[in-house]
Amino acid sequence: MRCFIGIDLGSTTTKAVVVDENQNIIGRGITNSRSNYDTAAAVAKQEAMLNGRFYLFRQALGSTGALNGGLDTFIEQLERDFRAEQYLEQLLDLEETCVKNVGTGHFGAAQGAVFEAVQEVFRRLKDEAHLLFAPGAKRKSDFFRDIAGGQYMAIGEQVAKEAGTRYEYLLNVFDRSIIEVENHVYGDQMRHHLLAALENTFQALPDTAGRRSRVEAPIKGVLDTLMEETYVVGTGYGRARLPFSKEHVRSEILCHGLGAHVMYPHTATVLDIGGQDTKAIQVDPAGIVESFQMNDRCAAGCGRYLGYIADEMNMGLHELGPMAMKSTKAVRINSTCTVFAGAELRDRLSLGDKREDIMAGLHRSIILRAMSILARSGGVRDQFTFTGGVAKNEAAVKALRELVTENYGDLQLNIDPDSIYTGALGGATFAWRAVVQEGKAAEHREAA
Repeated sequence: MRCFIGIDLGSTTTKAVVVDENQNIIGRGITNSRSNYDTAAAVAKQEAMLNGRFYLFRQALGSTGALNGGLDTFIEQLERDFRAEQYLEQLLDLEETCVKNVGTGHFGAAQGAVFEAVQEVFRRLKDEAHLLFAPGAKRKSDFFRDIAGGQYMAIGEQVAKEAGTRYEYLLNVFDRSIIEVENHVYGDQMRHHLLAALENTFQALPDTAGRRSRVEAPIKGVLDTLMEETYVVGTGYGRARLPFSKEHVRSEILCHGLGAHVMYPHTATVLDIGGQDTKAIQVDPAGIVESFQMNDRCAAGCGRYLGYIADEMNMGLHELGPMAMKSTKAVRINSTCTVFAGAELRDRLSLGDKREDIMAGLHRSIILRAMSILARSGGVRDQFTFTGGVAKNEAAVKALRELVTENYGDLQLNIDPDSIYTGALGGATFAWRAVVQEGKAAEHREAA
């Protein structure tokens, strides 16, 4: 089958979307952008194609009726088992790299002890790996660096105490190794991992054993289906670094405008708050950009700003929104500079203001900056679509709803759960248009 792919290489994460010939979204993929943009693009694309396989698995199994209402349970278990296989492969790679780097480290007389401690850490990591992918298990991140890093640090601290080894030696080994490992692309083992995961799923769901052949056949049929990368379009903050020719690259403004139009065809105004910048875009009824404005080079009002505040508060980025939602009053934050906002945050804490009220004020200040950019782009028109990573932050969404209502009245505000993929969707749509739409136009011209 022919596939059309869009890749959005952002400053923090890289996203990919795959659409089929009928412009149906069949797969989405995301990874951290790393220091190697080529690898980030390859991994995001691989994840989107893999996600597309699971989409096709669901379609194929659904058409057979072999699972009799148990389709969702089976697919969810299969994906967990696949992720476990994938994680173990990467964990083995990390172990081998760490062991190699112990040998080249400058640990002096402690080298033997560090070597033994690293081996013990990985023995425990492998023993606990299955728990990370058990039903109901919650992970703060799906990126290997985050999962393995969190586990390694917790177990490493314990092993270091037991062995009488300096904990910073173990951290040194990890830091030197993870950069190398996260820049590997693990595409060759996908089929092997999926088949191994399928065996584990049958074991985890014994009631499916009697229908094994009816379940297995469509899955293997999908695995044998060639997903052809017909056309790829790249966009995003790092698009200049993508390994594509010029005709396969589009600006992020065009892609975000078109992507929002595909999600919500009546979109007139788009606000995208990403990790590095804020974009206010006005589009016509066909999704073509009419005007736009972006923030200046300052990070205030972007995802980086929230990341900085999370570090200042010693919190996870995902914790900021829920904390702000507990506020009973928003503390006014006057600073528009990220660094000065950190200083003001500390001053507010010292004055006795509640953390949740400060967080609410910070979120409101972010949206106020976005509103000024929207005003310069032409204001907010119905319908209004909010995209980007910050659109997943419930406190930011609440502040935006309040400010839009205050300034523009009752407008329809669209927020898609997968809005982080808007730019990649726009890229995939440009890819689809370049082949399918242009092909149909050429046929019409020939017929005429």
